[in-house]
Amino acid sequence: MCSRARLATLLVSAALLFVTGGPVPTADADPAGGASGRSWTADYRSTPRYPKVAVQRDVAIRMSDAVVLKADIYRPADRRGHPIDTKTPTLVNLTPYTKLISALGGVAAGDPILWPAVEKFVDSVNLSGTPIAGAQQFLGVVKGGAIRALGADYRLVRDGYTQIVVDVRGTGFSQGTWNVFQQREQQDTLEVIDWAARQRWSDGNIGMTGGSYSGINQIYAANKNPKHLKAIFPVVPGGDLVHSIVAPGGAVGIGFLPGWLTAINGTKLIPNVASMLNGTFDWTWLRDRARDPGTFYPLLIEALTNPSTTRLSPEVAAVVNPDSGIRRAYLDHADRIRVPTFIIGGWFDLFTYDELAMFSKMRLPAGQKQLVMSPTYHGTMGDTMGGAGQPPRVDVLQKAWFDKWLKGIDNGIDRFGPATLYQHGNGWSTATDFPRPGMSYQRMYLSAKRSGTAPSAARDGSLIHQPGSARRLTVAPGLSTLCSRDSAQALIGMTVPFPACTTDSRIAESGALTFTSAPVRKATVISGPTNVRLNAVHEATDGYWVATLNDVAPDGTSTQLTTGQTVASLAAYDPARSQFAPNGDVVDPYTYLSLAKRTRIIPGRPTAVDIGLLGTDLLLKPGHRLRIDVYAMNMAKGLPLRPLLNASKLRPQHIQLDPSRPSYVTVGSSQPLP
Repeated sequence: MCSRARLATLLVSAALLFVTGGPVPTADADPAGGASGRSWTADYRSTPRYPKVAVQRDVAIRMSDAVVLKADIYRPADRRGHPIDTKTPTLVNLTPYTKLISALGGVAAGDPILWPAVEKFVDSVNLSGTPIAGAQQFLGVVKGGAIRALGADYRLVRDGYTQIVVDVRGTGFSQGTWNVFQQREQQDTLEVIDWAARQRWSDGNIGMTGGSYSGINQIYAANKNPKHLKAIFPVVPGGDLVHSIVAPGGAVGIGFLPGWLTAINGTKLIPNVASMLNGTFDWTWLRDRARDPGTFYPLLIEALTNPSTTRLSPEVAAVVNPDSGIRRAYLDHADRIRVPTFIIGGWFDLFTYDELAMFSKMRLPAGQKQLVMSPTYHGTMGDTMGGAGQPPRVDVLQKAWFDKWLKGIDNGIDRFGPATLYQHGNGWSTATDFPRPGMSYQRMYLSAKRSGTAPSAARDGSLIHQPGSARRLTVAPGLSTLCSRDSAQALIGMTVPFPACTTDSRIAESGALTFTSAPVRKATVISGPTNVRLNAVHEATDGYWVATLNDVAPDGTSTQLTTGQTVASLAAYDPARSQFAPNGDVVDPYTYLSLAKRTRIIPGRPTAVDIGLLGTDLLLKPGHRLRIDVYAMNMAKGLPLRPLLNASKLRPQHIQLDPSRPSYVTVGSSQPLP
């Protein structure tokens, strides 16, 4: 028992460092799900139908091109550990992070003594008031049930599901070269689903589980609607990957991409030691790894070092060509999805834009599409779930979802939500859609008039109702955003233990132009996407603009709630895929991110630049103010492609305030802002 307690402590420490019979009650508008939510939780905590789990390791699944993927299969078992004879629904999880991690997590979280000890220990920890108070959010990954939902969930299996965890092609113990979500990998997913449905232990009803990468490939499978796929439960999934993580706004995602590529390229080189010992080592696996040891590294290096836009390699050129194969592959096509889909997202996730957009685009009845948006980062998913007044835990919701759509149990999950949103400044609530109904868009103009609320900013300006007098405001590229919520977002939340940078933007604002409204007199809801239009002047032939929307408290605390960025020459947007306010203002510009559609930036000449901010949901309390921050750099989140960075010369950038060419923010609110 003592050794189990030590292991519990080690597991929590690793999470801190590594995060990664009768009538059925009906759900109601309660974000916790009402009586139904309580029944889902009670069901998850009840004694499962089967006492044990039988695991079959490294099962070979041959793809249509002869490449062999390796899978671990988890099946319900009797007290002697023998798999049951009954056919069951089957859950598929495809991961690039090696199924070994899922195996370790499954064993730990499935231990009936160890895991309760872990959860009890986590419940006892209170870091409030300490220098690392933000680390409490990582503990929330355990408390919120994300650990089980991301890998092998023994609780689900013991209740009559078979779960398959597969190493993606070119990763883990699978053969081939890592295809990174492209067409061959997407075909693999469909073939694995078909294979699983045909096995003697499967009843042919397939669901998909997993988060991040394993959530993205759920979306890419569901938009093809394979006949056996009956439901998916993606946690923090992306959809439009170039816009979200590869080059958001045209800036290479240097905060996230290097570490992510290193994690996968590193773990894919770990050999199957057991096969080496028993004489079954896969030499094809070794040849494949030697052929491509560092997938995508060359592209990242070239994007940051090649100074020419005319001498790019075909691979890099394809990334900045919307018509290329890779760009077409990296689209969610959520409007094609006919499979019941439950998305767990976060307001500070890498994929906030995608999570909101996919929910809106899916043409499914409300009960068949669900969205939960929590105030979390990519690495803290599940935090703020499972408590009083909060949505049920991630693993609880996942089981209820599959019980409904794979087993046909009428448990009320289809009457949950459909949009369960954490509203900043107010807490959890439900909505019929996002943005919340009843929002009206209005313009607030950027003004040089001092608000008196941002004394440490590079410039303290105001938001007003009419264009103000002419004035030129200057902001220079700098490093202040290293201490910002944007950096935390790009680093999947790894800096949240230090709240000085993530909960208050005043340090970052030392390098920003700030524009602050008068305090609101009545509680005001801000919901949906926001756009900042700048009348920009550059000293060189390009520039890099970043804007954030903040809630400013009466004590001066400036809390960043959403963000956007764009390289000036890549700011052109596709009207057919963008959203507009009734007055014609763009509120969600979908940029082409195409070198062929670059805007010509003439030094000294004003250029209109639109910066679309990710959707958010906020209650501005009486006395609080709305603020827009504008920066000329966004380290460590992004850095423009090398030729565009060179074109900018890292020179100061200017906003030319001009009544005839105004700069303004277009924001959706429940009532006019003061």
